[in-house]
Amino acid sequence: MMQEDYLHKQAVAKILLAHQSMPGSLLPVLHGIQDSLGYIPEQAVADIADALNQSIAEIHGVISFYHYFRQTPPGKHTIRLCRAESCQAMNGKKLEQYAKKQLQVGFHETSADGMFSLEPVYCLGNCAGSPAMTIDNNIYGRVSPERFDELIADLKGAAQ
Repeated sequence: MMQEDYLHKQAVAKILLAHQSMPGSLLPVLHGIQDSLGYIPEQAVADIADALNQSIAEIHGVISFYHYFRQTPPGKHTIRLCRAESCQAMNGKKLEQYAKKQLQVGFHETSADGMFSLEPVYCLGNCAGSPAMTIDNNIYGRVSPERFDELIADLKGAAQ
């Protein structure tokens, strides 16, 4: 077993131990794993199902239902594009298409260089600044394709 797999298994076991006796523990367990590892590894699904006395299909069903949960490692930076009505009315769809083209990814994917993951969000609460997006925990409003390029270039420059 690779070192990373071993560390993931330990983290999952610790989270399961802390939450498995709670009623309705599946969502807290999934959130705990994602918060700890950045995603829910495929190998963890059987452990979760066993600990919570549920089927693997039930666990997969919950993971796939909620867009928040990832099953692949995230990029170094997560970009979330707002898809709410206000942002859509202010060229949010154009920004979405541009971001996908620039990063060469779709939603729920990570760029080939591992730098960026792209996620949809259904409201960032920044309607006055539509279209809005976040990069990691920073929110940006009135994002044009040019502004998007500036923000991405800044992050790429910082990585070098």
